[in-house]
Amino acid sequence: MENPAADDRLEVVLALLDASRSRHGRARLAAEGILPAVLRCLSSSPALLLLPRLCITVNLCCERPNQDAFLEAGGLDRIASVLLSGHQISAEILQAVLQVLGNVASAGEAHKAAVWARFFPIWFREIAAMRNPAVCNSLCKVLNTCCSATGGRRRLGELCEEGRGLPILLDIVNTMSPKSAKDNTTFNLVVYNFKSFKNCCHKEICLYFLLGKACIKDIYFNLVFQRLSSVNTLDGSFGANFTYKLFTKEQVFLLRLLSYHLIAWPDVLDIISSYFALGVLQLLKEAYSVVDASSQSISAGLTDDLAINVLWCSFYILRDICSWKDHSSSASEDPADSLLSAGLLQLLLRYLRELEPPNIVKNHAMQTSTDSKVCPYKGFRRDVVSVLCNFLHGRKQVQDEIRKQDGIPLLLKQCVVDDCDQSLRQWGSLSIRYLLEGNLENQYKVAELEQKEPVITPEIARMGLRVEIDQESQCPKMVKAYQEQEDDPCQYYANGQLTYVTRLDS
Repeated sequence: MENPAADDRLEVVLALLDASRSRHGRARLAAEGILPAVLRCLSSSPALLLLPRLCITVNLCCERPNQDAFLEAGGLDRIASVLLSGHQISAEILQAVLQVLGNVASAGEAHKAAVWARFFPIWFREIAAMRNPAVCNSLCKVLNTCCSATGGRRRLGELCEEGRGLPILLDIVNTMSPKSAKDNTTFNLVVYNFKSFKNCCHKEICLYFLLGKACIKDIYFNLVFQRLSSVNTLDGSFGANFTYKLFTKEQVFLLRLLSYHLIAWPDVLDIISSYFALGVLQLLKEAYSVVDASSQSISAGLTDDLAINVLWCSFYILRDICSWKDHSSSASEDPADSLLSAGLLQLLLRYLRELEPPNIVKNHAMQTSTDSKVCPYKGFRRDVVSVLCNFLHGRKQVQDEIRKQDGIPLLLKQCVVDDCDQSLRQWGSLSIRYLLEGNLENQYKVAELEQKEPVITPEIARMGLRVEIDQESQCPKMVKAYQEQEDDPCQYYANGQLTYVTRLDS
């Protein structure tokens, strides 16, 4: 009796497809040897039957016995023959081909290695070059799966190698990038799916994880970011010593994807590479040098000014890097240490010193320096203070450095309600708490400032705090000056414990 998989009647093929959708049906089809028969029919299938037969293969390869049978039956060559069959290859057929490869690769290292050896880089590059968003989503699943677990880092290195795999990654980012810097359509689609389906096999999520592996966890951020530039001003290296005068919307899109990865899925990051942290710090410097600081943008978010967008995204990423903690290992390197050594603290304090004071302080000041700059965009001061806030939390060395660089008075001046940004006071107040927490030297310094420079007192009072000497320890401490109201933004204590806030609504 002829194997039903070889029957070219549409109703027979659709019946097999329907059976393959259930676990019981897949077990029955596997026992009947349907998968090898379907694979043998792929290259000679009429156009009408090719897609349903590929879908049968996708469903059967969801389970380990069929994944092994797929390799034993020469399934990779059979799938490759589809791409050479002469049929017009539609996006749907390519998606089905990639879904088969993704399911097979998920079985283990031997399967990943086999898929990679057969299709990388030529076929993956051809597929990515089609610039179809749906196809690129499916391709991301295969690449992310192959670059995971044992052997994954080696394959990731090959994917990020210039002249081999890097064009694949660049084509994916270029394909998924929105038409303009302010267009959120593509980004919001990805974000929605990322929030709704916390499963790394879901196609849109794999774009995040793939870029997270390459750029956040490994050493390839600078290389990928540089190669997304429209102007080749590079020296061939991918260290942190690079300069930019122009940025592209693809670069902004990459930064937004990486920023959202840090926000929405920090638990999957067992490491944040110092290459990534230092690369973003360099971007911050470069973008700030490009931005015209003599005029203020009316926008608080994405604008048509790509340099401002890069600056804004860099602050968000640095803020989240400074709040990241790997709870699985106490021996993990803190990327904030690299940022401290590279001068992040001095840079942030310089930015604050260069700015004119917040409006409420400026209005009460006797003089304002004519050399002061306005914020390059609305929320700039808040972003600087928010990075400082997370940088301070639990890091005594940062606390001490701020005191040594005479940054305490400067930070106190940020604890005000600013007309331009209502959340500045929240970030500033929390920064002062982290500045003083467990640091007697800083507590003494604030007490001295209150005694020697009464002008500081209003800032402390606006926080709802005052400095007094503890009767037992004889040390200065910050205490509540009055009974705080329920909606007081300085209320950060709950059940006697400090509540750590890493992100506040802007």
